Amino acid sequence: MHKEDTTISYVEPDSLAEVAGIVPGDRLMSINGHRFHDILEYRYLVSEYEVTLEVLKKSGDTEMITVENDYEDLGIEFKQGLIDTAQCCKNKCIFCFIDQLPKGMRSTVYFKDDDTRLSFLQGNYVTLTNMTDEEIDRLIAMHVSPINISVHTTNPDLRVKMLKNPNAARIYEIMKKFAENEIYMNCQIVLCPGYNDKAELDRTISDMAALFPYVSSCSVVPVGLTRYRAGLCHLEPFDRQSSLHNIKQISQWQKKFKKDFGINLVYLSDEFYINAGVPIPEAQEYDGFPQIENGVGLVSSMREEFDSAEKLIKPGNYNRNVAIATGEIAYEFINGLAQRLMKKCSGLKIKVYPVKNEFFGGGVNVSGLVTGSDILRTLSGEPKYDEFFIPDCMLRDGEDIFLDDILLSELSERLGMTVTPVYNDGYVFVEKILNTELEF
Repeated sequence: MHKEDTTISYVEPDSLAEVAGIVPGDRLMSINGHRFHDILEYRYLVSEYEVTLEVLKKSGDTEMITVENDYEDLGIEFKQGLIDTAQCCKNKCIFCFIDQLPKGMRSTVYFKDDDTRLSFLQGNYVTLTNMTDEEIDRLIAMHVSPINISVHTTNPDLRVKMLKNPNAARIYEIMKKFAENEIYMNCQIVLCPGYNDKAELDRTISDMAALFPYVSSCSVVPVGLTRYRAGLCHLEPFDRQSSLHNIKQISQWQKKFKKDFGINLVYLSDEFYINAGVPIPEAQEYDGFPQIENGVGLVSSMREEFDSAEKLIKPGNYNRNVAIATGEIAYEFINGLAQRLMKKCSGLKIKVYPVKNEFFGGGVNVSGLVTGSDILRTLSGEPKYDEFFIPDCMLRDGEDIFLDDILLSELSERLGMTVTPVYNDGYVFVEKILNTELEF
């Protein structure tokens, strides 16, 4: 059920809205005579050169305000960011990570969003199972592009089985409609052994490739399994042999797509290569890293940046004793970078800690799911360092808090040393470790 709230919570100083006399607490009722239902429709309507705003003032009076915006942003924020309530997921996916969380965490952690507006605004991936034909047509009319889609499989019966939602069967029909209307799509496949892998994976990739260039990229990531799966569908993790099989399978598709399209189009996440003990492809194989937020090419991107940054390091005595925490799967890579830095920089000492994930358990070994409690356990009894670094992906997006609700400041206090988050970038990594600024 839609619960729209167009009340304005913030007006940017010196913005078009402030100049027009709009203040927090006012309510924007219509734009050029059109009511709007969400933030996407708002952005679409204000994109005209001249817009007439119907504003319900805090006093109760209604004003009609015409603004020549020259395609600028009006400078307002709404009390409810999306204007409408976020759409929650109605699926019961066999691989859902949220269903595998322990009890007792903050309630917001358990919210499953499946909102196409968040796909466009924040890069979230959505299944499209909760969209009506009217909503799809509205996205097309506004030409909302790109859309990030959790496809998983284009086999209608299999998708219904995996998502446990009868609406899941329509996925390819909707994707074809988007392509016909020149809406671009980035796609994702969470690969589950015995379900959507092997021949089914071939089918899905073939179907998506038929929509190129509007399907412009697709990531294939392994199902994540925690120890909290009691009562859930049995799934096996990928081992070395099955990871090797997937690498070979995707490599064959990439050769074809490179020849046909000039790009690889479909990309495996780094975990497959690390699990298989196979070198991760070079940066050029990722075609600009369109799927890096899905863990696709993180190592390659950072390696390329580190190689360039290393050449900019000035000789000198750095006299630093620092430590780094990382997930188990990335340990060898991060420790290798640390060894190279210590060899190049006299006086520099770096200790890399692979943090075993006991909070989630199972086969969870990526850095982005390491918790504050895991770090505290790993560092118990260890010496103090000048500075302690963590990947910023360990923290919730935009917040200084771990998934287990331990604050960054609390971790620093309990460890007795400064804890610094570091963005996944080779240049930033070198600058933070050396506490210096590289000159290009």
